[in-house]
Parts: sequence; structure tokens; C-alpha cells
Amino acid sequence: MSKKIFLAFLFGMVFHILLASGATVSGKVTFTGTLAKPETINMSAEPTCQHEHANSPLKNEAVITGPNNTLANVVVYVSAGDSKVPNAPAKTLTYDQKGCQYIPHILVMQINQPVKVVNSDQLLHNIHPVPTLNLEWNKAQPKGAPPIDAKFDKEEFIPVNCNVHPWMHGYFVVLKTSHYSVTQTDGAFSLPDLPSGNYTITAWHEKYGKQTQNVTLSGNETKSIDFTFKALP
Repeated sequence: MSKKIFLAFLFGMVFHILLASGATVSGKVTFTGTLAKPETINMSAEPTCQHEHANSPLKNEAVITGPNNTLANVVVYVSAGDSKVPNAPAKTLTYDQKGCQYIPHILVMQINQPVKVVNSDQLLHNIHPVPTLNLEWNKAQPKGAPPIDAKFDKEEFIPVNCNVHPWMHGYFVVLKTSHYSVTQTDGAFSLPDLPSGNYTITAWHEKYGKQTQNVTLSGNETKSIDFTFKALP
């Protein structure tokens, strides 16, 4: 190996080490048991939305699964072990109402992070978060109306409903930590950039509740943990 190649290799290794800023917890969320057949949502009361989903009728989003019993829409986050609550991100998140459906179904944010609620439909919606700890509000949003600005100052899992379309359900998940992940249909999650320390990792699902695991991390290591929820009828 020439001196130039060796130096380039060495520089690459050092650069890689510098980029690795902490440990990572990763894994997969699955379920056991037999799920009930997903319920198809009846949108006949709103023909505009029913027509939009004519080729692929919308199903209840409370339980979404993937191959090999993987589970989507699980929020995995650090519930204990963070040394301090980070400042609220300046980035504004968007919660859309499109096709009489909340997009995304679950929106995760940090405490006091700005959120804008928009209405992409050509009809009236009425968005109604129902918190226990945060301030409750209930606002109509006709077509073409400006975004509704919101933020929440306490950690909480907040159901969101539409008082006009009773099948519309979603969640605002307000967390103290910046270390979180939401699973897709592959069930995978990753929590990178964690300083050395002891952590409690929590997995939350809107129907199946919470599970926790404790991990100890050091340096730039990666640890794998999995969560398994029991399907309910």
C-alpha cells in the first residue's frame, strides 16, 4: 500500500469516527396472536371523500401491520435517561386533512414545537384534540382557510378527532425527548446519537399500550432490542 493510499485510508477512518457521535438503540416491533379483519371505513356520508378512496377504500388505521407480524405506528422513544429537556425545535410540523383522513395518522412533536394544521380538502373539517394535561381546543376549518397554529407544553399522547366526520381519528404525541422513532410497516426503529448512560426505552401503540426496556450504552456501540405486543380482539 502506497503512502498516499494509506493516508487516505487513515483519514477516512478518523472522519468516520468523528461522525459517530454516540450510541444507537435499534430494533423491531412485532405482534403475536390473531388480528381481527381491518374495518373498512364507511364514508358514504361524505361523497367527495368516498369518491377519492373509490379504488382503495380506507381502513381503520388503529392497527397497521406488515410482513412477518411487524407493527406500524408504534412510537419508540427515550422515556428516561436524557440529561435534560432539549429546546423546542424551530421546525414547524404539518398535520394535514386530506381525503377525510389525518396525514400522518400519528404526528410526534417535542414540547412547544410549532405545528400547523392544514385542510387540503374542498370541504369543512373540525379538528378537535382531546388532551388531559394540555389545553383542549376545537376549531372549524373550512376549505381554503388558513392553517391553525398550535403547540403543546406538556408531554402527552393526545387523541385527535373531527367533529364533522366521526371516522377521522389520529394522535398528537408530545414528547420531552428528541430521541424518538415511529415504525412503518417493516416495524423497524432506530434511536441514534445517544450519549453513554442508562436509558429506559418505551414503545407506545394507540391500541396495545406501552412497553419498556432498560439499556446501558457506552461509546459508539449499537444495541438491539425488540418489542412484541399481544394482539387484542
